[in-house]
Amino acid sequence: MSDNRIEPAADRREQILNAAMVCFAKRGFHQASMHDISAEAGISVGLIYRYFENKEAVISAMADRHKSEIHNLLERARQAPSLLESLEVLFTAHCCENSPQVTSAFVVDLFAEAARNPGVRLLVRDVRKTAMDGVTDLIARSPEAKSHHLTPRELADLIFAVSDGMLMRDILQPPELSNTERRTRQLEVTRQLWRVIFDTESAVSYA
Repeated sequence: MSDNRIEPAADRREQILNAAMVCFAKRGFHQASMHDISAEAGISVGLIYRYFENKEAVISAMADRHKSEIHNLLERARQAPSLLESLEVLFTAHCCENSPQVTSAFVVDLFAEAARNPGVRLLVRDVRKTAMDGVTDLIARSPEAKSHHLTPRELADLIFAVSDGMLMRDILQPPELSNTERRTRQLEVTRQLWRVIFDTESAVSYA
């Protein structure tokens, strides 16, 4: 794509953030350079610096974007007729993306970077808090949680622990796995977790 093409700033930022995610997933945060991002995006490095001061600024913008995506996803989950179906929406959302394995690899590398980089750690904690608060509220509103011996926050902690493990497992899946096959596997784990947590064989109304 030519640098001379006039595009809205929001579109250009989105292009850069998408390219950065691919680069971070492929090379890791430390190894990926701004030159790598520019090559992936098909634009000059100078143009990237018009929008982002450095890689940390790119990560910060990605965190803000992800928080917005979480809010939209939680709103979709709230529209589901049952808590199980809400969890299915949450657990399989990334399977609808163009490159779900890239997303999983990026998140896993971001967690690793958070262990070394205090700034990234704060960003990840902030994003996680947004997701955790939303899921906790979703559970608290459900009939299933009212008689459970665990609190909604404890249930959310358990669900996120499994979700994190699923991300790790996802990057080990065969690359030729289709999005439909990936979603089917995610659904199987979600339903197994449901049975373990709520001790029920609840019927699933959609898949």
